[in-house]
Amino acid sequence: MVNRVLKYANRSLTITMAAAILSGGYLISGVFGLLRDRLLAAEFGISGTLDAYFAAFSLPDLLFFILVSGALVVTLLPVLNERLQHHNKKSAWEIASSVINILAILTLVASILIFVFAGSIINLIAPNFDATRHETAVNIMRILALNPFFFSLSSVFGTIQQAFGRFFFFALAPIIYNLGIIFGIVYLSDSFGIYGVAYGVVIGAIAQMLIQILGMQGLGFTYKPHIFWRNKGFRKVIRLIIPRSIDEGIEHLIALIERAIASGLTTGAIASYQFAFSLKNYPITLIGTAIATAAFPSISSRALGTRTDLLKKEILEVARAILWFAIPAAAGIVIMRGYIVRLLLGFGDATVANILGWFTVAIVFQSLLRLVTRIFYAQQDTKTPLYASIVAIVLNISLALWLAHTYGVVGLAMAQSIVAVIEVSYLFVVLIKRLGWFFNKTFLAHVVKTAISAFVMACVTYVLVRFVFPLVAGETGFFALAPKFSAIVLISLTVYLATGWVLRLPEAVNISKRIKRFMFTRVPLG
Repeated sequence: MVNRVLKYANRSLTITMAAAILSGGYLISGVFGLLRDRLLAAEFGISGTLDAYFAAFSLPDLLFFILVSGALVVTLLPVLNERLQHHNKKSAWEIASSVINILAILTLVASILIFVFAGSIINLIAPNFDATRHETAVNIMRILALNPFFFSLSSVFGTIQQAFGRFFFFALAPIIYNLGIIFGIVYLSDSFGIYGVAYGVVIGAIAQMLIQILGMQGLGFTYKPHIFWRNKGFRKVIRLIIPRSIDEGIEHLIALIERAIASGLTTGAIASYQFAFSLKNYPITLIGTAIATAAFPSISSRALGTRTDLLKKEILEVARAILWFAIPAAAGIVIMRGYIVRLLLGFGDATVANILGWFTVAIVFQSLLRLVTRIFYAQQDTKTPLYASIVAIVLNISLALWLAHTYGVVGLAMAQSIVAVIEVSYLFVVLIKRLGWFFNKTFLAHVVKTAISAFVMACVTYVLVRFVFPLVAGETGFFALAPKFSAIVLISLTVYLATGWVLRLPEAVNISKRIKRFMFTRVPLG
């Protein structure tokens, strides 16, 4: 029975099914993530305690994103695909084993250094913390020190599964991780305070690694405790992953620097920024990351071929899908941000809402960034995105310092949105020079129609939020807000689909046909 379930869960999927599985997994994980943040806010509020908690995550997270995260997937996956296409599993398993072993060594050494030098690290990350917040952050960082090790192993196993077109356990892992954190908040924080939440984080990290190991069943993977330096594929992964890791690290170094800037603002500024940052990342993950991740194996295969027309066609299809979801999501979030923050935190907070409002531009462009960087990686070019990221971090830090001085913590979101537009635009210009012009009239018309549909939806949403279902002072309960919020979302989505149908957007037309078929198909009565 167990083997049958594993076989079903691990079957190879099409891009559409893979995107659906990933989006479903990210959606469920996002729901649990929202619940996690609401529980955190209810338990600790916008406080110095949460400032310390979020600051403690900075270096373990940065280390994970430098060594693993997206860097591993986009560099290891094409090399594994190449070996598997030539039916050379022996070489593929040598590469995978080598990556596992070298990452295990690096992350274990780094974890020891984090544990020993946590105090000095917090001084750099949050130089303006008082003694209480500093001590709390140091203790939490030491609890979390081993997390990069667990995540590195998990990511390798997840990447191997993606090479076989299998996404179920990869999508399940973040859900398990969030459940571990929720367990820490609900069951451990009463006894251990904020440290109980940190213990929950570790439990979640271990559990999601075990889930990924379970997903390896049936692939025939043979682990070897050896680093195969002579394997050309492994050396290629190392060569490709270094610039990509720096690129990935730069993106998260920006977040670390932004927290350092926020530590010098009002108490609770880091917590406010982090809550809005998490909310911003949910649609990016659900839309940009899910669609781009599902499409990456196919884009990688196209990039290995000689038909650039097929590669350009695939790029446009994926970009169109991302924009069709991301543009209305950003429009809805900027208008409903007050509702969203109250539902998330359990109380109103104008600072979090304002930060989230300025993040909406980043939602669209960072979703596209997930795609455009993967196109370069599919071509086994990790240097171009790296150069773009280096310019982006300099520009982001400069803008953040200037705008934070004028607008406070909201200025950090302004800076990130401005830089996202510039970085994505630059990378697309480079792609056009490399592949030739590929934004055809059909695609541009689709973008215009999507923007019009989103604008009409936004107007209706504004009327609903402002006049029909206005926020009432002091109204923060979930059961008081959820029905009104759900009504606004449902009506807004209906307007978006209806406008898209009038404009003959393929996505809206197809969804309308499915709804019509579901509602009006004749049912045999006997």
